[in-house]
Amino acid sequence: MRLLSVLIFLPLLGIPLLMVPSLPDRWARICALSVTLLTFALSLFIWAKFKTDTPGFQMFEDAPWLDQLGLRYTLGIDGISLFMVMLTTLFMPVAILMSWSVKDRVRLYMMASLAIETAILGTFLSLNLLMFFLFFELLLFPMYLIVGVWGSKRRVYAAVKFFLFTMFGSAFLLVGILLLFSQSAELLGKGTFDLQELMGLPMATETARWIFLAFFIGFAVKVPLVPLHTWLPDAHTEAPTKGSIVLAALLLKTGTYGLIRFNITLFPEASRHFALAIGVIAVIGIIYGGIVAMMQTDLKRLIAYSSVSHMGLMVLGAFAFTSMAMSGAVLQMVNHGLSTGLLFIAVGMLYERTHTREIAELGGIAKATPWIAGVYLVAALSSLGMPGLNNFIGEFMVIVGTFPVYPLLAILAATGVVLSAIYLLWSYQRTWQGEPKERWKHLKDIKPREAILVAPIIAVMLLIGLYPRPFLDRIEPTTDALVLYVQTETGTPAQEPAQEPAQEPAQEPAQEPAQEPMPSSFPSSDEQGAAP
Repeated sequence: MRLLSVLIFLPLLGIPLLMVPSLPDRWARICALSVTLLTFALSLFIWAKFKTDTPGFQMFEDAPWLDQLGLRYTLGIDGISLFMVMLTTLFMPVAILMSWSVKDRVRLYMMASLAIETAILGTFLSLNLLMFFLFFELLLFPMYLIVGVWGSKRRVYAAVKFFLFTMFGSAFLLVGILLLFSQSAELLGKGTFDLQELMGLPMATETARWIFLAFFIGFAVKVPLVPLHTWLPDAHTEAPTKGSIVLAALLLKTGTYGLIRFNITLFPEASRHFALAIGVIAVIGIIYGGIVAMMQTDLKRLIAYSSVSHMGLMVLGAFAFTSMAMSGAVLQMVNHGLSTGLLFIAVGMLYERTHTREIAELGGIAKATPWIAGVYLVAALSSLGMPGLNNFIGEFMVIVGTFPVYPLLAILAATGVVLSAIYLLWSYQRTWQGEPKERWKHLKDIKPREAILVAPIIAVMLLIGLYPRPFLDRIEPTTDALVLYVQTETGTPAQEPAQEPAQEPAQEPAQEPAQEPMPSSFPSSDEQGAAP
């Protein structure tokens, strides 16, 4: 059975039902929720079926599409994409539940939600570059609708800005994909968009670096990295709660995923060449995002700039090229989705009751809503890296893994943890503590529906924080193989400088894979379904 195909397109099965004009709004919500829960159940089956000792792609699917154009329908899942899939299928039912109070054009809203889930899953599972690009772009239109139709006062401005920035990045990405296709036609005798066939393509160094930059700009907009980040605070501020959850927990991850899956995998030499510059940009984003977050008066904008800061840490870890930093970056992608998604959920609950996100107008809310205050506090403590919660593990691995390679960048990145503690705890103190204003004294606390949707998120956060081994067991085989692949292709050590004195042993393994290329083992299909 083609599990990955079923997973990708299962959400679309709900759209024909939602198109029935006479369908009541309540049943439209139930239909969308049921489909997303079914998709989540299938992702759990894929998790159970996933082999922890296999670094390459598993559950591989390959079928002809337009062979004359180098197009094949190719899907696969590995230790990196597995967690992006799980994060997506976990948060989509949560996002639907958080949208339960939407009253305007409910059926269209739910159809856009299901289309977003299919687009995100296709983005994480596609192994054909053009197929990946189609799913990557499909994300744009339903997200534009979510922000532009159901957002706040300046929703049209925010939606258009989001659209223009994303299209700007996508233009560079498409040019890079087409240039890579032409290079494959010239060097392999046939044009291809297949990721596994393009690995190790013997391009000229300068050509590879220019194509790398085209890919990098395309993904840097989605991360977003400074200075391409300005669309994010506006989109978060104006989007409905569900839109903010999808943006923070899922959409931003397509950028970091693209950097790891395509930039590093397809252009190892260029990745090494630009690694320091990218690390500097990432650290600037970490510090800049933290400082600007402290200046915000709107809770959503504060969390948005917090995302700019935290996403920089993931990029730094990915381009440190040590196994610990790379694994930490992938784990941190999951952690950020959980903690920031939960922050937006708590703010959404607060906004439903107070109709304001201005910190100056709030204060003392915890006395009326202690459970919602507790949800915000758990999310804030996780986001600032409290030991025992999920973010601590990922941030620790990234900083410790980066330190032997770029010690100054690692030290500067660690200041982001300090800044997080300042603006998150300060926001908690000003919003939730103190004596409440008269109009906030009779607010209703958390509802059963809201408690049901936050409970699994907090449970996963605690599990990762206290026992991350099941997660790292699935991530590390893939990231270790990727780091080794980069080392092999560039002929330079990918581990800590402390290992440099053993020059002869380090050089010998780098020569061996010349006879047996790395693409045969990373990435590759698994025993369950061999590639044709």
